[in-house]
Amino acid sequence: MRHIRNTFGTVGAAAALALTGAVSTGTAHAQPAAGAAGLYAPSALVLTMGTGEEAATATVGRAVTLSCAPLPGGTHPSPGAACKELRAAHGEFSGLVDTSPQRSCTREWDPVVITAQGVWQGKPVSWSATFGNVCEMEGGLTESALFSF
Repeated sequence: MRHIRNTFGTVGAAAALALTGAVSTGTAHAQPAAGAAGLYAPSALVLTMGTGEEAATATVGRAVTLSCAPLPGGTHPSPGAACKELRAAHGEFSGLVDTSPQRSCTREWDPVVITAQGVWQGKPVSWSATFGNVCEMEGGLTESALFSF
């Protein structure tokens, strides 16, 4: 059983701006030329994986930051590939999750939650998906660089 929730606008503007600043200042990459920074809508996310039935009560096991504009960065192990994948999906996280994976898994109920919180191309993002167990999550994310951390 999977539960996918996509909610826009739940992250306050102040929190989104703070997240953008925190993520982009923590990365080590070249900055755009003076005045060019205004050409990029902020794209800064915190991605998590945890155990529990829903994002609000899950125990986070792993978390990374991902900044995609102006350059890929953050603590994500493959920020370039993750940003490319998210751009190709037009920021639709649900498009990166296979809801019918071709994988056999046990029916063990040990829920796993993945989340994305922050800002994507200037718009607040709050997204989560719950899988019945780790096997189902891995089957649903086999092609995802975004959640490979």
